[in-house]
Amino acid sequence: MKLLARYFIGGMIGGMLISLLVGCHSRLSENASPDQTQQGKGQQYKDGRFAQDFRLVDTPNAQGSPVNVNDFADQIKLIGQSSPKLYANTRTTFDAIESWVKTGGNISKLNQFGLLAYQMQGEDNYGNVKFTGYYTPVLQARYSKQGEFKYPLYRMPTKSRIRLPNRAAIYNGALNEKWIIGYSNSLIDNFFMEVQGSGYVDFGDGKPLTFFGYGGKNGHAYRSLGKVLIDRGEIPRKKMSMKAIRQWAENHSESEVRQALEQNPSFVFFKPEPYTAVRGASAVPLVAKASVASDKALVPPGTVLLAEVPVLDSLGRFTGKYLMRLMVALDTGGAIKGNHFDIYHGIGVEAGEMAGFYNHYGRVWVLKTSPYGFLATNQ
Repeated sequence: MKLLARYFIGGMIGGMLISLLVGCHSRLSENASPDQTQQGKGQQYKDGRFAQDFRLVDTPNAQGSPVNVNDFADQIKLIGQSSPKLYANTRTTFDAIESWVKTGGNISKLNQFGLLAYQMQGEDNYGNVKFTGYYTPVLQARYSKQGEFKYPLYRMPTKSRIRLPNRAAIYNGALNEKWIIGYSNSLIDNFFMEVQGSGYVDFGDGKPLTFFGYGGKNGHAYRSLGKVLIDRGEIPRKKMSMKAIRQWAENHSESEVRQALEQNPSFVFFKPEPYTAVRGASAVPLVAKASVASDKALVPPGTVLLAEVPVLDSLGRFTGKYLMRLMVALDTGGAIKGNHFDIYHGIGVEAGEMAGFYNHYGRVWVLKTSPYGFLATNQ
């Protein structure tokens, strides 16, 4: 808790407990494939084929009440503080949900509070919506190169007509040292922060952690490290996760890790932002498991979701159970398209491990107080 307190010095949020910012609008997917023995292909539901993106239902066919009403309330408060326009656009829905949860959040009573539920068709048109996860890493670094702290972190170079070098060339020192903003003690940690699009950096000087926001990319094509390792037979597809990649890196030499990373020519640059909370593409601080990245063409920012989220154990295996959560779409991601949501899991190693496990399916209902407005822009 002492470390977490350092994140929020200067009036930052205290409700953000524990995968993808200015963060996630640049984030690239490095999530696991579904566990075939536990999840199959995720086709848990066969309630009838959907003919459109969203289907109005009398009552969501689900059990239980939302388990994160306090975190959801914190998230709504942060929306009001950080984005008054976004808050105003959805205030009637926020207010109705607040009244609903105060009475216990019984799903069968949504209509009594003027709330309508539109079920999403899912990736298979049968309601199976994909969930992945992202998080905010914490890196150890120093301002100058010293000892184990020898892996550069870069800010975005000044734009020019010359194309920026690829990852391998950058690792070989192709960029001027003036663009270096710190040196970490782990090349794989640098890469994971690139994948997430942002992170906190502890410079070991006793000062509050510095937020490294997304600063840009080198413009080269992205290739998944996970796919590289699967194709090489280094990690089985069904066991692929961020944790598995980290364990692989720990068991291989620096040159082997670097060679694998260089298969991905894309490179992400950062922008130091002292005293900054983790924010999504909507410029709103994110609360863990109460905010998601979405495809904004399908689910616009500020949209409230009632989500039936699969519960995983500490090894990332699907337990066969689900929990209902209220979440708000506040972020976007290059790999987040269609009926797919990236759940923000929070800060640090534990959050990263759980985020990396998620590539599972559940169901989602969009909550609205009006039958118009939302569907009018999405059909």
